[in-house]
Amino acid sequence: MSIGIDKIGFATAKYRLDMADLAVARDTDPNKYSLGLMLDSLSIAPITEDIVTLGAAAAEQILTKEDKATIDMVIVATETSIDQSKAAAVFIHGLLGIQPFARSFEIKEACYSATAALNYAKLHVTAQAASKVLVIASDIAKYGIKTSGEPTQGAGAVAMLVTNQPRILTFNDDNVAQTRDVMDFWRPNYSTTPFVQGIFSTKQYLDCLKTTWAEYQKRYQGKLEDFAAFCFHIPYPKLARKGLNKLLDKSLSQEKTGQIKANFEASISYSRQIGNIYTGSLYLGLLSLLEKSQSLKAGDKIGFFSYGSGAVSEIFSGQLVAGFEQMLNPDQQASLEKRQRLSVEDYEKLFFEEAQLDDQGNAEFENYATHSFALERIEHHQRLYKRN
Repeated sequence: MSIGIDKIGFATAKYRLDMADLAVARDTDPNKYSLGLMLDSLSIAPITEDIVTLGAAAAEQILTKEDKATIDMVIVATETSIDQSKAAAVFIHGLLGIQPFARSFEIKEACYSATAALNYAKLHVTAQAASKVLVIASDIAKYGIKTSGEPTQGAGAVAMLVTNQPRILTFNDDNVAQTRDVMDFWRPNYSTTPFVQGIFSTKQYLDCLKTTWAEYQKRYQGKLEDFAAFCFHIPYPKLARKGLNKLLDKSLSQEKTGQIKANFEASISYSRQIGNIYTGSLYLGLLSLLEKSQSLKAGDKIGFFSYGSGAVSEIFSGQLVAGFEQMLNPDQQASLEKRQRLSVEDYEKLFFEEAQLDDQGNAEFENYATHSFALERIEHHQRLYKRN
């Protein structure tokens, strides 16, 4: 049985902050962002756009009426949850009108959890071949004004439909995961922004890649030359490039090295324009690769390195399916270019706006630009969404 990604959709905020503008405002050399981080702009979400609206918009792009009538599981992977109890998947299930007899839940492990969700979906479809599982990775990365993490913020959601006989990519049975208890990045319940030990986190990312790759090679006799491309978790593109350099083998032919490097550049194109979207960043890399690569073909093997601080990492692979090109969005780049450019002053107001609740737990919001759905208001502490 072949199980994998049948459809993939993406949504990001309608506003952007250009890194050149942020550099001027922060009295920083623009090269620190454009070369040091390899970032050109960030997607900035207003208060009416959250993981629910982004996730629902990403899924709405790819789902048919038949899909909504047959999906029997909805999983949302996130580390920026909006509620300590009710899953974002339940909100999204309702907004999309998915048939009622579906299991819906939310999972967490920093930026890794979408990979866990795909594994769960794969097991479910293995047991019930007719099943369809909607996996959504949705996050808003927010660190704070003038913090060290400010240049690596972002917002977005990737939606993937996992089925039997997929039309984009089939999963191989070669997953290798690793867990280590470290404090490189975390966000306690009482904090609205995370705590980061930047240098330590970078070292953990790269060391987890090195050791997980070594175990992958040991278990599956894996060789980089077998891959057409390798996708990485992308906190910022420069770190992913460091990861690629860790894997590159000097024994590779010049042609193979060139192919892998070119496909890597294709895989970071969207992240350079959007920033960090946490759980979705690895799969945004896959989408960018599929839509930007000039060399991919059916049967090509794609490698994946998933990493979530705290820390869990995983390496696995998939095979491209014949006709995968027909399942992609030719207008993706054009939609990114239509985002409204914000001044730094407007970004600071819009991105960090918080709900002003009255004594009854009510709040109203301005009409910001969003996708198909928006957070309309909060009423008696309940988040109420609308379709635009």
